[in-house]
Amino acid sequence: MKANWRTIGGIGAVAALVAACAAGVIASRGGQGTQTPPLHVRPVSERGKDFPPELTVGELHVSIKEWDVPTKGAHPHDPTVGMDGALWFTEQMQSKIGRVEPSTGAFKEFPLKVDNSGPHGLVADAEGNIWFTGNFAHYIGKLDPQTGEVKEYKMPDPKAEDPHSLIFDAEGILWFTVQVGNFVGRLDPQSGKIELRTVPTANSHPYGIQVNSQGIPFFCEFSANKLGSIDPKTLAIREYPLPEGVRPRRLAIDGQDLVYFTDFEGGNLGRLNPKTGAVKLWPSPGRAKSQPYGIAITPDEMVWYSESGVQPNTLVRFDPKTEAMARTNIPSGGGTVRNMAATADGRVYIACSGVNKVGVVVPARWPPFLAACIAEEERCPEQSP
Repeated sequence: MKANWRTIGGIGAVAALVAACAAGVIASRGGQGTQTPPLHVRPVSERGKDFPPELTVGELHVSIKEWDVPTKGAHPHDPTVGMDGALWFTEQMQSKIGRVEPSTGAFKEFPLKVDNSGPHGLVADAEGNIWFTGNFAHYIGKLDPQTGEVKEYKMPDPKAEDPHSLIFDAEGILWFTVQVGNFVGRLDPQSGKIELRTVPTANSHPYGIQVNSQGIPFFCEFSANKLGSIDPKTLAIREYPLPEGVRPRRLAIDGQDLVYFTDFEGGNLGRLNPKTGAVKLWPSPGRAKSQPYGIAITPDEMVWYSESGVQPNTLVRFDPKTEAMARTNIPSGGGTVRNMAATADGRVYIACSGVNKVGVVVPARWPPFLAACIAEEERCPEQSP
């Protein structure tokens, strides 16, 4: 299959830094040489008056490889990481589940037997099965990749018409949202039992969902300025108010159980501390109309998200320790990167629905000789920029 591979912000930046080291223009500790700004910081004047001066935004150094999905008009919606490390994705408009092996670019597609299923979210279980939401057909499906067989679990309430996103907890229980139906629910794979709960805020449009280290599911209320959580024992729902005008769409949870979310309406990256209820917002580099969307956190605790309201779509990485952001364009333009998934080795899988592609993002690493060259400099850039 046709693939695009591009290294972004790599060779030129490295060459410039090597030249700077050789020329001695970066001052050593206690030296009097000419001071140059860190490569990962953009001058304040370029950020615009509405961008906080303390929030630095620079060029994101990554390699992005994209593949064309074999079926035309597939509209790949969500990606996930399979137990085999492969990139799995939903083909929402062609009612298929797709798989690509990133090391070879080999694709396999699994047609669904329910017409117009509209597969949306997906996740792998511990046995390697792929579970997905049949967003157009009122069911959750389980795909056995070995046989291609699919088992359907119908929603028990006709108002639960559009199961949306889903995630497993550590006990193997599947949690999910139902957007227009305004439900959250759980499915026990052992018994097949589905339980639904109505979200207290009417028409809140439950959207993205994740589970924290304590087994508590958190979800976005996309049409309300709230996040919600579910008591895994009682199914009681707690809501967390967000600032006026915020519309959370997707979320990711870090190692300290802080909840990061994309504010699609306000153009922010947000963070909720569930223990205190405190909320902090950071303006996205694309500003108010950037429409942050898909989000994931890699094992190094870096927060990655997409800006879908700018063309081409961008990929942003946020460092919670420094609050610095780095940003780059999606090579294909993205056509709306709706979701992403982080691998155990720190890569990020993306689905580019509007251009019928899926891709893998590989963070760049500074070459060893360059790291040694700058190890003693005061303005040494990050080892993994």
